[in-house]
Amino acid sequence: MIEAPAVLPGLTTAEVAERVADGRVNDVPTRSSRSASAIVRGNVLTRFNAIIGTLFVVILIVGPIQDGLFGLVIVANTAIGIIQELRAKRTLDALAVVGEAKPRVRRDGHTAELSARELVLDDVCELGAGEQVLVDGVVVEADALELDESLLTGETDPVHKKVGDQVMSGSFVAAGNGAFRAGKVGRDAYAARLAEEAGRFTLVDSELRRGLDRILTYVTWLMIPVGILLIISQLRTDDGLPNALRGMVAGLVTMVPEGLMLLTSVAFAVGVVRLGRKQCLVQELPAIEGLARVDVVCLDKTGTLTEGGMDVAEVRPLDDTLPIDAALGALGGSDPRPNASLQAIVDAYPAPPDWPVTDVAAFSSARKWSGASFADHGTWLLGAPDVLLAEGHPVLVQVDELGARGLRVLLLATADALSDEAGGRARPAALVVLRQRLRSDAAATLRYFAGQDVATKVISGDNALSVGAVAAELGLAGAEHAVDARRLPEDRAELGQALEDNTVFGRVTPQQKRAMVAALQARGHTVAMTGDGVNDVLSLKDADIGVAMGAGSGASRAVAQIVLLDNSFATLPSVVAEGRRVIGNIERVANLFLVKTVYALLLSLLTGVASVVFPFLPRHLTLIGSLTIGVPAFFLALAPNAERARPGFVPRVLRFAIPGGVVAAAATFLTYWLARLNHGSSLDQDRTSAVITLFLVAIWILAIVARPYTWWRIALIAAMGAAFLIALYVPFVADFFALYPQDQGNNGTAVGIALIGAALLELGWRGSGWVRRQHA
Repeated sequence: MIEAPAVLPGLTTAEVAERVADGRVNDVPTRSSRSASAIVRGNVLTRFNAIIGTLFVVILIVGPIQDGLFGLVIVANTAIGIIQELRAKRTLDALAVVGEAKPRVRRDGHTAELSARELVLDDVCELGAGEQVLVDGVVVEADALELDESLLTGETDPVHKKVGDQVMSGSFVAAGNGAFRAGKVGRDAYAARLAEEAGRFTLVDSELRRGLDRILTYVTWLMIPVGILLIISQLRTDDGLPNALRGMVAGLVTMVPEGLMLLTSVAFAVGVVRLGRKQCLVQELPAIEGLARVDVVCLDKTGTLTEGGMDVAEVRPLDDTLPIDAALGALGGSDPRPNASLQAIVDAYPAPPDWPVTDVAAFSSARKWSGASFADHGTWLLGAPDVLLAEGHPVLVQVDELGARGLRVLLLATADALSDEAGGRARPAALVVLRQRLRSDAAATLRYFAGQDVATKVISGDNALSVGAVAAELGLAGAEHAVDARRLPEDRAELGQALEDNTVFGRVTPQQKRAMVAALQARGHTVAMTGDGVNDVLSLKDADIGVAMGAGSGASRAVAQIVLLDNSFATLPSVVAEGRRVIGNIERVANLFLVKTVYALLLSLLTGVASVVFPFLPRHLTLIGSLTIGVPAFFLALAPNAERARPGFVPRVLRFAIPGGVVAAAATFLTYWLARLNHGSSLDQDRTSAVITLFLVAIWILAIVARPYTWWRIALIAAMGAAFLIALYVPFVADFFALYPQDQGNNGTAVGIALIGAALLELGWRGSGWVRRQHA
């Protein structure tokens, strides 16, 4: 605890205990993930589990139990989904505790950092620049206090607050300091709803999820007429009701891509866990998908390319008659919560004892200066030279020279009074030159983005020449042509073109950052924005993916989808790569599942129209599906993948699934039809021939989807082939799966037709590019 330099002491320990006992506490809902019971319900009580469960009951009634193997697959899939999501929940819950905003609260005359849940009614909470208002209340102290209420009202201009004014949770301190007394806590405060929405564990608002839901809806509706057609056609074969029901179940079960939704959830959950291990908090699961689509990353220089700390490199007096050192020390001592620039001055110049403060203007990103008035020593300002001085002032020549060397330059100046009109009228006293510390990992990270076709835009509020010098030192292409944002056009189309043509921008206002994000999005880009200050809140909120630093303001952390808890810019490549891995692999395995849906639908229709016995038992399709889709898809879904995701997921998958499914169904039915014409073979042998053809075609589809090959992918395909041979020729295994490959003529026909089908698939893939080539 530290002594609170304030008048109001806050609540006593006894008063806090009384409010806790009465339930007047800030019992906000957990913001990182849904409950364990909700996870179980979400994975168990699904539409497709209900369908598969019903079909499983049918098999339990008519038997044999071997044909109910698909029921065990659903149990295993559901268990995997629950386990993976619970792992993700634990990761999110643990990281959320690290990344959550911690209010400073006065208790018994002292100030301490507490968790948001420890707040009680009537607590006195202190506020500083960039901090979030977590509960509603009334201002009891105000020192040039300005709140950003844009998340509540949509208005971007800061609102001045004085004693007695209301403050709303969800707003942020834009400038100044103060304190407020909590008037509404818990679910009565707006912050509870804001936090609940910001951190909900969900898959909503995702092109991938919407596409899968649309496909699965179509499948559900198709199952009804197909099921009716199958049962009628099977009854016509005089094979008996139990066999007719087994044929219907076999056709319908295969149509359900039951593992696709599971693997989607697992891939997202594993992505959350992997990023969590890198101290990266994913506050919204759709961010995983958004990361895969990012093609422009907007970076702030301070805190991203450079470290937060700075050092005073030089002070150049411009008026030798003024007490420069004392003024710097006094300005540093006037702000109880200095930013990084002022902290460097505080470290270098102690505050003089005989400079009592009479008025203070806290730093504001909008006006870009701070200041204070002192008894008997006048008014002093510290801020951006090109803002405090009129355009063309001779001192700005020195400023540009220093900025071109990558140095940050502040102007110490005198003024007649503290007012918004001080800019442009200040009298220069000295130039304060600050040296920024480059992040050791920044250059390598910029090279990664360049190699991944992700454009990097450095957008900073600092002097353009200074920003350009830093970017050039890090090897960023185009850094030599830094642009002063004050000369950028306001028209969105023209601004977008300027952003396309240039890389580094200085003197960017918070409103311009937001406009830049919108201009890039209007040109079809998926934009990730990084930031750590309250001036980044609007652009973080509007970007497709907002990335905040863990040590940044509570404002930036609250609105960002991704929080880098270790403040390491070098984590970003891992974040982008994880997003690409997840989405690229989901699309890869979706090809497998939907090919199965297509060939199951067509085989059911062909069987129904021809009124022949269904060519498979349920256990046959369970075996084929497990070896060519289920097991391989699990490994492929978690494999490396670096290709940036593109829009149009559903059309792209269907372009492969439909022709692939047509070839598989046609080849299989042709084999089965020819086998049935061979009166020397039994129904079991004919079905075995159909199994052989379908497996060989399906394994070739797997071989196409698994490209480009690596040793483990080749081994995976070989292992699936070996497992099928065991099921086909090891007697007790073959009996279990009802496989009887004794008719060599049928088997030869099955292999030959399968080879023709594989050749057609290969020609189609090479000729029309059904599946996009994905990088290993």
